[in-house]
Amino acid sequence: QECHHQPLPLRACFAVLGRFVSPIMATAEFNPPKRVCIDQVGSEVEQLKKRIAELEAGTKKNPNEFDPYLQNRVNAQTMTQYIIESSKGDKQLAMLMNSIQHACKVVSNSIEKAGPAGLYGLAGTANSTGDDVKKLDIIADDIWIECLSRSGVCGLLVSEEQEKAIVIEDAAKRGPFCVAFDPLDGSSNIDCNVSVGSIFSVYRRKSPDDKPCTEADILRPGTEIIVAGYCIYGAATELIITFGYGVQRFACDPALGEFLFVSDMKMDPEGGKKIYSCNEGNSLQWDAPILKSVENFKDAGYAARYVGSMVSDVHRTLLYGGIFLYPADKKSTKGKLRVLYEGFPMALITEQAGGESSTGMYMGKLGRILEVMPEHIHDRCPIIMGGARDVSQVLKLYEK
Repeated sequence: QECHHQPLPLRACFAVLGRFVSPIMATAEFNPPKRVCIDQVGSEVEQLKKRIAELEAGTKKNPNEFDPYLQNRVNAQTMTQYIIESSKGDKQLAMLMNSIQHACKVVSNSIEKAGPAGLYGLAGTANSTGDDVKKLDIIADDIWIECLSRSGVCGLLVSEEQEKAIVIEDAAKRGPFCVAFDPLDGSSNIDCNVSVGSIFSVYRRKSPDDKPCTEADILRPGTEIIVAGYCIYGAATELIITFGYGVQRFACDPALGEFLFVSDMKMDPEGGKKIYSCNEGNSLQWDAPILKSVENFKDAGYAARYVGSMVSDVHRTLLYGGIFLYPADKKSTKGKLRVLYEGFPMALITEQAGGESSTGMYMGKLGRILEVMPEHIHDRCPIIMGGARDVSQVLKLYEK
């Protein structure tokens, strides 16, 4: 019987199937006439689908123990992808974050090569806060300054190693961001190969864009930070960041030269492991509530863990639980850790991970670290941060 439907070349159907045309055309069982009616196409397509499924099933390899490793490296989200998504179309912020991750990679590489290159030891100078400067302090500082100033999106930089803020004067090379950073936190441990890190916080300037930034653009509470993070250089190089909605953890794959997503960081709501971390060598200078708190932790069976690198101690606290303390004392009435590039970024990360942060008794009152108003770019504040279970115990003793 004559078919009244519009004839359709079968090859047009194959074109719809895209990548499957060649293998199917090559099989002997498919040698249809050059032209068929549309009613026949449906059954032909169904046969093609079945044959395609058979061919694909025949090409699948058996799973092995290396599959999870390979799949993670191929399928894991990269830091660059995450930055593009999280910057929500803000190209300048994406550029800034890519410059920061690049600085972290270069610093990590410099640390790895420090021994053979003769870069251990003191540089023979002191930094803005009176600390002895290591050779790697200077190198890390140069790396961060170069990466950020060349990004074209920064207007002002504050480094622990620089006494004064660095203002980008050239209108063609400056942007809306003010960045405070400690290029190499814990560098006193670098010569004995203990984990160290970099810490940073980012503000968006408030002064008019047609003029250079001023220190007032960055001397603001931590609640106004738009991005904060730290990079830890240890057995692996990891970069931890927050845009103000959770904390994300990335690890650098040295073979790829790329940070790959590991996990979201969230502190155990029950408090996690019972660990307290502080420099008990300063205990004779502490006030009564801090002394009592540490004694209570010991009586409750807490373990003492203290590296002496804030990045390492806080990183462990976020992952395992417990509390980190660097309180004010009789010798350092404001504490020792700097507000803009140590206290603020670590407090924001801790709170975003579900923990708590406090200054303890500071300036006559108990306060939140992020609400401190820095008086100058290297200002300091006391630090008490960790899980709510342990931080609340310390604050209760102040309230008595």
